[in-house]
Amino acid sequence: MTCGPAPRAVPPAPRAVLFDLDGTLLDHAGAAAEAITASFPDEDPERLVRRWLELVDASVDRYLAGELTFPEQRRIRIITLARELGLGDWDEARADAWIGGYAARYAAAWRPFPDAPGPVAALAERGLRLGVITNGDAGQQRAKIERIGLAERLAYLVTSAETGAAKPHPEIFRVACAGLGLPARDVVYVGDRLDVDARGAASAGLAGVWLDRSAGPVPDGLDVPRITSLEELPGLLTP
Repeated sequence: MTCGPAPRAVPPAPRAVLFDLDGTLLDHAGAAAEAITASFPDEDPERLVRRWLELVDASVDRYLAGELTFPEQRRIRIITLARELGLGDWDEARADAWIGGYAARYAAAWRPFPDAPGPVAALAERGLRLGVITNGDAGQQRAKIERIGLAERLAYLVTSAETGAAKPHPEIFRVACAGLGLPARDVVYVGDRLDVDARGAASAGLAGVWLDRSAGPVPDGLDVPRITSLEELPGLLTP
């Protein structure tokens, strides 16, 4: 049994729906796992993938905090991993050369989650304005949306690199709403991270929706609507 406040309802007639990208529309973890296991085929894949994703998250957090540049946060991941795998201390040139190959393998593995295209199309057919708010490099994130076939539906893109604010800071959500010319109360935001996405959006006045594909127990005190598949989203947004 759960306790705490009831989840905040979505607006009865939202005018726009914005999405997180990695982990929500695009299977980032799957692409990263495919790319890193191809890079080190002799390593234990489960342990390798787990550690690589930890390094990715840590370096991206430092990039978003302004501690590292985009190239630096990519470089530090492999320098750390190489040292842990007993491959010695890599210099920047070797790290950058490796990143070039890894980035190509990662991009080749970009795929939408199976539950993404249908709901996006359904919401577009209702006349809702759609788009993406994402932390990260603008060029790379645009390329991802193109690759997974959603660029036409999700032409509106707001990135942390372009706004100078990263989720969960309210500013990035406010900038996105201002760009649409809509008040925050008329906009729904959907993402796979409870605090960064759903609660971050709610703190800026949007209706935050948490996409929890784990479908685990509902956390105590959950204060935003939860869905376990994007297939549930059109129904959630039906008055």
